[in-house]
Amino acid sequence: MSPAALQHSVRFEAIGTTWQIDTLAELSAGARAAVVGLVEEYDGVYSRFRADSRIAGLAYGGTVELPPHGEHLGSLYRTLYRLTEGAMSPLVGGSLEQLGYDADYSFTPAGSPCSAPVWDERFDWTGNVIKAQAPVILDVGAAGKGQLVDLVSQTLKAFGYAEHTVDAGGDTIHHGLPITVALEHPYNTGSAIGVVPLADQALCASASNRRRWSDGLHHVLDATTGRCVDKVVATWVLAGDALHADALATALFLVPPEILLAEFDFEYVRVHSDGRAQFSSSLAGALF
Repeated sequence: MSPAALQHSVRFEAIGTTWQIDTLAELSAGARAAVVGLVEEYDGVYSRFRADSRIAGLAYGGTVELPPHGEHLGSLYRTLYRLTEGAMSPLVGGSLEQLGYDADYSFTPAGSPCSAPVWDERFDWTGNVIKAQAPVILDVGAAGKGQLVDLVSQTLKAFGYAEHTVDAGGDTIHHGLPITVALEHPYNTGSAIGVVPLADQALCASASNRRRWSDGLHHVLDATTGRCVDKVVATWVLAGDALHADALATALFLVPPEILLAEFDFEYVRVHSDGRAQFSSSLAGALF
């Protein structure tokens, strides 16, 4: 995927996925340390898999203050919560744990699916402050990785690496000459269903064949029921930043594109479980 000009690559593992950063010139020690520190700091705030993360305290209720970027994350989640009528929610962490996707990675369901708490009843996320009047388990995985990709990209720019690609397990932002990105087949990871060009944009994907731990159990849930979504199997979103691309890729599992296009500017591909594919009429590239 990387264009020939971006010949310097750095790979590392973080937040449960493989990262690759491609740049024109080799990353300096300072830039590399800044990126690694940023990723570690973000994980220390938002990970529901770490007992020492900042949001882990919400398992007992209370108030948590996030870094300034928490405001953007909360605002986007609140909008998508409204547009999906509660189906996409950061409060879905408890529902995921109920199905076995817990901090110990037990992958053993604790019982029947359970819906997530209702946002406004005893939970408030205003600005960068979260208040929970009852225990909640937050999971921001549907948008957080995208936001972190954006933050890493901003850090690279601050160190003078204007042209770069940041790829966090398929959630990608690219600045520079256009590259061509393959869209992985949801039923055959060794092939693609299409390609799209990417330049000064983000491309994020979500697929139910990823983080699947049992027959019919995977990480994309409808928060109103706590059940895994089974009508859509894969989505891709092209947007101006990875925060929105990542979040909208998950939202497309839960509502038709038209609902989201009324408030967001993006392009998409959406594959249903019966093999049908929907895509933006203006989408560049090709589906096979």
